[in-house]
Amino acid sequence: MKLYNPLSGYLKARFGCKVFKVSLDAGLTCPNRDGTIGRGGCAYCEPETLAPLDFEPGASIKAQLAREMEKVRTRHKAERFIAYFQINTGTHGPLEYLENIWREALEVPGVAGLAISTRPDCVGEEVMGLLSALKEKLLWLELGLQSSSDATLERSGRGHTAGDFADAVERAHARSIPVCAHIIAGLPGEDAGAVIRTAVFLARLDVEGVKFHQLQVIKGTRLEKEYLEGKVATLGLDEYARLVVESLRRLPPETVIHRLSGEAPERYIVAPRWGANKFQISERILNLMESMGARQGELFTPASTRTAEILK
Repeated sequence: MKLYNPLSGYLKARFGCKVFKVSLDAGLTCPNRDGTIGRGGCAYCEPETLAPLDFEPGASIKAQLAREMEKVRTRHKAERFIAYFQINTGTHGPLEYLENIWREALEVPGVAGLAISTRPDCVGEEVMGLLSALKEKLLWLELGLQSSSDATLERSGRGHTAGDFADAVERAHARSIPVCAHIIAGLPGEDAGAVIRTAVFLARLDVEGVKFHQLQVIKGTRLEKEYLEGKVATLGLDEYARLVVESLRRLPPETVIHRLSGEAPERYIVAPRWGANKFQISERILNLMESMGARQGELFTPASTRTAEILK
């Protein structure tokens, strides 16, 4: 029996070949930085860490795809690709522009679908309608939640609530748009229970995918200042592995796990240093699951998905 349901397996089963994401920069900003919602962004965020290596600013979507697809095809023997609009907020732009860049990506040979990374407060009905119209190929709407605690979200400077996230998921599901939620384990002020409550929150919302991240202190962020002042601590590798395992046990077995840990270029990482080695992290998580006899979904209990009950 498999330990968990990874994205790689899901994609291989769907397409019959190896499929990889290719990160793209559409030149969009973040409403939490440009003044639409706030300024300064989230306490832990530095957008530069998301840019592909040797990225060429101003390159078209097709040019970015051609370059990155060739690199991934050579390195990983991938046969098909997902155009991943990852940098900043992937829906924070004029609707016509969004439609143009998304359709441009879908027209590139070898592209199996889209993944759009965004915020729960940046997916209005017009955006949802456009996404729904693009479902002829694979589509994932990636929504940053990070925590189901409004106090944690406020402290992190997210600019939205858990209720905003639940509302966005419900509206996406009403159009049959699958959602991948992002979780950060180790956020300031949170204990193990808070992380597990976030996993349960997502299980009750029946999101189709989850992406785990360890809290990373990145150079140039507000979090770095707090860390250097001794106001913030980071998790140890074993602590993080335990939190991921306990979260996986409570998620439905069919939930697709897009990632077990976050990534950032090593030159940006202040702490924890173990965060630079994703293979070490995944090995520690899987070894722990093996030693515990743990499996994804073993503690999952179906429950009502009504927002009012989830937020209690």
